[in-house]
Amino acid sequence: MSAYELTAQVTKHRNAGQDLIKWLAMITMVIDHLRLVWPEMGDLFIVGRLAFPLFCVAIAANVARTIPGELLTAANSRYLILMILFAIISEVPYRYISTSGLFNVLVTLTLGLLVTWGIHHRTRLAATMAITAGVFAYLLDDTLMYGFHGALVPAAVLIAIRRPGILWLLPAFLCVLINTHSSIVAKALDLDPTSILALVTACAAPLLGLWLVRQNLHFNVQPVRQWGYWFYPGHLLALQALRLCL
Repeated sequence: MSAYELTAQVTKHRNAGQDLIKWLAMITMVIDHLRLVWPEMGDLFIVGRLAFPLFCVAIAANVARTIPGELLTAANSRYLILMILFAIISEVPYRYISTSGLFNVLVTLTLGLLVTWGIHHRTRLAATMAITAGVFAYLLDDTLMYGFHGALVPAAVLIAIRRPGILWLLPAFLCVLINTHSSIVAKALDLDPTSILALVTACAAPLLGLWLVRQNLHFNVQPVRQWGYWFYPGHLLALQALRLCL
């Protein structure tokens, strides 16, 4: 059985597990961002370590459902256009509410999508797009949320979906590595309990996502469709409005 046939058995059809991943990613992102309104709730960043890896799992699962080599499809074009469009739209509210100086997370996820397409489709165009995205991620490492390694996480998840087992540790390792941009790792090395828990959560996040992708859940989950793109800039605007009201 080929890697694609093995992957297709897991991801070919939309299932409750994949929608649950998206809901968990959005909910944990909002919980994390509550710190921007109430700084005293700083420990919520532990829960927030789940969000980015779960978004990466959602991207990888979507890519895995497509046929290798068929990059130039209407669905893929729409996917990329929406990612780029909302990365641009989200930059304005993100700049208002965040003082990090980084690009919003959709920029990292869009670059990650292109890299993942290169791994999955393996055409000349896909490879060119992936290499170009990788170069941009490397050059933007200091200003990219989760840095260069963050743009590699969706591709690592795709590899793990195709080859379950020891390769599940690849995205887990990257999800720990992406936190080196902050002080979490340094504090964890000093045995700070909160930072250690944050790193453990980051490591476990893609493993949780990979497990959910493979589950055939026997309950309904409300699908996250194109309205989900509006959720990111929308929740940033809502948090900014809340902060101004306090």
